[in-house]
Amino acid sequence: MAEIITVQEAVAKVKQGDSLGTSGFLGVSAPIELIKGLVEAGTNELTLVQPVTGYPGEEHDVGKLAENRQIKKFVGAHTGTSKSFNKQFLAGEIEVDYVPMGTVVEMIRAGGAGLGAVVTPVGIGTLQEEKQDKIVRNGKEYLIYDPVNLDVAFVKANKADKYGNLYSFGTAKSISLELALASKVVIAEVDEIVEVGEIEPTDVTVPGILVDYIVQGQTEEERYDYYRELWGRNNMLKGDA
Repeated sequence: MAEIITVQEAVAKVKQGDSLGTSGFLGVSAPIELIKGLVEAGTNELTLVQPVTGYPGEEHDVGKLAENRQIKKFVGAHTGTSKSFNKQFLAGEIEVDYVPMGTVVEMIRAGGAGLGAVVTPVGIGTLQEEKQDKIVRNGKEYLIYDPVNLDVAFVKANKADKYGNLYSFGTAKSISLELALASKVVIAEVDEIVEVGEIEPTDVTVPGILVDYIVQGQTEEERYDYYRELWGRNNMLKGDA
């Protein structure tokens, strides 16, 4: 059974030098409170592994970790949405391993599935060939990428029951299941904690057996207001000039 803990207790599970993955995409459906808590804790030398860095308007989610200089290395498809990531990368202050977006997800999935490698034609004919081993099968070239296993995953969900079963919809699904399978410690930040049985088995997106801890995050209404204010500040709401 997953344990319900505070944000402060949850971020204390992340140790200096750990590898970390968070769910969401470009800041949408990000585990906001967990990331805020980790920024306040100041835990550093982290390796962040996920498809992209964060929200493209201001430092909001994982960009805050970079802004606070807590990231040692980033593995993902691009850093273009974060000024802090880019500035530190160009200054040689942060290591970045650029990997195609879908390939990053496959690397995480492979880690969780216990596979030995990701074999893909993506990257053939590009600079990726300089970094990866290459093989030929049936007359076609493929690049080989190592699987990824993580120390900690921050997973955002809309609901959790007290056994840790998670329900997510939309962008909140993103790579939640892949992260949960590939990580030693899985911490879910949720809008709502409900009783066992209130989530239909067919609606479970991450089974409770994979979830170690649950944190109460913003409610759905609070999260709506948060994003409306965030996007409004950056003129990203429909109808804004």
